[in-house]
Amino acid sequence: MTRVPDLVVTGRIATLAGDRGFGWVDAIAVGAGRVLAAGGRTEVESLAGPRTRRLDLATDVVAIPGLVDAHLHLADAALAAGQVELEGTVSLEGVLDRIAAGAARAGANDDWLQGAGWDPAAWGRWPTALDLERVAPGRLVALWSHDRHALWVSTRALTEAGIDRSTLDPPGGSIRRDSAGRPTGVLQESAARAVLERIAASADLSTAIGAYSRQLLRLGLVGVHDPGRLIGGQALTAIEAVIELDDRGALPIRVHASVREPALEAAIERGWRTGAPIGGGPVDRARMGWLKLFADGALGSRTALLAEPYAGSTKERGLAVTSEAVLADVAGRAAAAGIVPEIHAIGDEALRVVLGVLEGLTGAISRTGPMLRVEHVQLARADDLPRFARSRIAASIQPIHLRTDRDKAEAAWGRERAGRDAFRVRSLLAAGAVVAFGTDAPVEP
Repeated sequence: MTRVPDLVVTGRIATLAGDRGFGWVDAIAVGAGRVLAAGGRTEVESLAGPRTRRLDLATDVVAIPGLVDAHLHLADAALAAGQVELEGTVSLEGVLDRIAAGAARAGANDDWLQGAGWDPAAWGRWPTALDLERVAPGRLVALWSHDRHALWVSTRALTEAGIDRSTLDPPGGSIRRDSAGRPTGVLQESAARAVLERIAASADLSTAIGAYSRQLLRLGLVGVHDPGRLIGGQALTAIEAVIELDDRGALPIRVHASVREPALEAAIERGWRTGAPIGGGPVDRARMGWLKLFADGALGSRTALLAEPYAGSTKERGLAVTSEAVLADVAGRAAAAGIVPEIHAIGDEALRVVLGVLEGLTGAISRTGPMLRVEHVQLARADDLPRFARSRIAASIQPIHLRTDRDKAEAAWGRERAGRDAFRVRSLLAAGAVVAFGTDAPVEP
């Protein structure tokens, strides 16, 4: 029996059913968060009941399908809203001025002072905890670099996280140190976890995610693929906040929430499968996403893994955050349990490794379900491009990197090679690859 719609919308309405571009209908019927019918006005209106609401669009209004962001760190974006914005500053002093202003606004509030967007490329040196002491003395401070692969923290933050001269670099991470071996205040990749876990413990994620999601919805964003917390954080905290919102019908958008490796076994034990509902809400807005793994770091932090040394160096090639063997083992366990892997790869050597790992999983992944994915694909050799379509692997790309990382790609590869092999969106499409686009938030709506 056809469900009676909650809402019938009439007017000029675009659909995704066109052979080239949009298709067009005069009416749609919506019920329980689903489009129940689309077509002619008379046909669709005949489905309405006495309690069906009606919306007749003005002649100069067009309804279009909502957008789904393919790469948005929902919890981090929600928590970042209203934090210190450092993007666009061109000098260390300019960054410190903004941090000082943020500390002044916080006043006696002893919560973490957070922000993002710093980029030391033009400074001639990395920032330090001592720099922060000049403008925010004694405060808990944690500031992401513009690429979210390095965390600049205060002296007090290092102390509370237990990071000192005797602390070893964790696997897949690096603590920047002075000549005497003392931590200087910059934590790269997984080294940031000790600080992030303390921040996560004090965060009200449900409230923040709910408020931020409503902002996204007002912009026409109806769903996100959330690759999880940037680094660290409690294993399932962000997903549990999404589930809690969904359970009480307060999640405004659809969320495909991914897990990181520390949460994989818990996800398997709960029977979660990529694409399947994980909440108890009336319209299943909370769904299982992917398993997010990392092959390398980022260009700005010079931790993206390259096949050849960085320009100007004879041996610096970046960092293999996770070995090929470990990637294959963990991704294989996930795929066998119905959780589809997505793997971060920015450098061309990291991409080669990741494609090999994912190609080995194609037999375990449904040909009609969610696709295997490579996240970012910023640097790619020509002979790797056909492998995406051949093995049904999606390229998940964030257009903002065309602006933020262009100069870094040239610095890493040299201008000629970067101009040929960086950000190869058209080449991927021409090779038949499925390309998904996202914002790589946190960004403020």
